[in-house]
Amino acid sequence: MIFNVLSIAGTDPSGAGIQADLKTFSALGAYGTTVISALVAQNTQGVAAIHQVPEAFVTTQLQSLFADVRIDAFKVGMLGTADVIGEVAVALRRHRPPVHRAGPGHGHHKQ
Repeated sequence: MIFNVLSIAGTDPSGAGIQADLKTFSALGAYGTTVISALVAQNTQGVAAIHQVPEAFVTTQLQSLFADVRIDAFKVGMLGTADVIGEVAVALRRHRPPVHRAGPGHGHHKQ
């Protein structure tokens, strides 16, 4: 059985963010799915701009995905606004995918 993993996060053209999540899921043999919460213009030196995805569109992405794909685990990255956080929380409560929590120090931070 293939393990389906969802990443809800922003993009990162320099290779972190949702792009890194997909690479990690693939390397572990999982099927990666995504919901984009923000479009980020950045490089390894820093963030140039952030375009926030409207919360209604985040909700539509989540509804569409949950209607079609069994989600076995999920990871939440950058959400950007309180409204998007609220929409993601509602969707996760409604669909109840399994929760796997990482302890302190498991995040990736480029300095």
